[in-house]
Formats: sequence, structure tokens, C-alpha cells
Amino acid sequence: MLKGKTAVLAVTGSIAAYKIPNLVRMLTKLHCDVQVLMTQNATQFINPITFETLTGHKCLIDTFDRNFQYSVEHVALAKQADIVMVAPASANVIGKIANGIADDMLTTTVMACPCKKIIVPAMNHNMYHNPIVQDNLQKLARFGYEIAVPDTGRLANGDIGDGRMPEESVLFQYLMREIACEKDLLGKKVLVTAGATRAAMDPVRFITNPSSGKMGIAVAQAAMRRGAEVTLVA
Repeated sequence: MLKGKTAVLAVTGSIAAYKIPNLVRMLTKLHCDVQVLMTQNATQFINPITFETLTGHKCLIDTFDRNFQYSVEHVALAKQADIVMVAPASANVIGKIANGIADDMLTTTVMACPCKKIIVPAMNHNMYHNPIVQDNLQKLARFGYEIAVPDTGRLANGDIGDGRMPEESVLFQYLMREIACEKDLLGKKVLVTAGATRAAMDPVRFITNPSSGKMGIAVAQAAMRRGAEVTLVA
């Protein structure tokens, strides 16, 4: 389904980086060409060899790495990319990109990419709601970056709140929506109902079915990937 597509995953220094290898697997199973960039801090959370094994490509970290065939590496990769996802995106890297700071392989590549770019914040609840971070996210949104909505739940330090990176399946849907299909439903609004229905016989009795809703959800996801504005009632 994704043959001929290139996704660039930019991984920054966050404990949430452990989720990204599974996202890589999900993409490569559909024959997507996946390239992974990492900051130096990200390598403290996950070994680059993990990504190199899963993608078959060198994991790019150092802007001045001489161990590659000659090209201006960040520009060459930017030209190949159909989509870029910065996940997890730390407050530090969000601030750099929002303010035009390109001082490593990851930030220079993101700056050079003309394709769709998705930022997936991952940080402590208080950091996420810091006015400076929120201002940087709003600035990126104005520049055309898509900002993924973080999950709410238990964070790495034990706090409860938003700031968690969404699960891999959610990130996968963000990517699929952009690169999986032709956008032949752009401008269309689709309403999908999913799950069991009830037909009343009288005020006490009704007829129902054991539907799980999986088919309705799959239809909604397919319509979303094709560009429709989808409302799912489940």
C-alpha cells in the first residue's frame, strides 16, 4: 500500500522514543521506505542500531558524518521525503524548529523538507502548558506544521495529565491519512455509524445485534485517509 513512499521519522530525546520502533514496523510491513533521524539526546533512550535493523538504512545523527556516499545529506533526504513526523518532539526541539534554529542533522533536515510535517509533542504536563512551549506550537501551526494532540494519562514521572505521546496506532493513522491514498474525498463530509444498533419494539423490549463496530471504524479510517472530514458515531 505504501510502496514508493518515503516517511522520515525524527526522534528526539524523550522516554517516549521506545514507541517508535513499533511504528517503524507498522510502516515497513506496508513497504514504506522509512528513514530515521535522531538527536544525540535521543540515543540515550534508544540505540540507533534498533532503527538501522528495522529500516535497512543508516540512522542519521551527526551532520558532519563522513561515512556516506557524497551528497548534502539533509537536503538529499528532504527531497526524498513524502512526509516528516517529529516523534517524540521534545520542548527543546520544538523551540528550535519554531525559531529557525538548525544546528544538527534532525533540525536541518526538517527545515529543508517541503513536504507535510507533523509534530508530536511529548513532555511533562507542566512543560507542555508552559506559555513559551504553547507559543512555539502555535507558531509552527501558523507555518503549516500539523500538531498532534497529546494523550492524557500517567506520565513518566508519575504525574497525571496531558503531554503523553499518543500510541503507535494513532501515529500510524496520522501518517496513513497523508500518504496512503489519493485524496479523492477532499472537501467531502462523511458520517459513519459503528457498533450495535437498537430497534425498539415497545418501551421495554428492543432488537439489537452484537456488532463490535470494527467495520465502521475501518470505513471511517479509510474515508479519512482519502481526505474526507469524518464524523464517527459509535
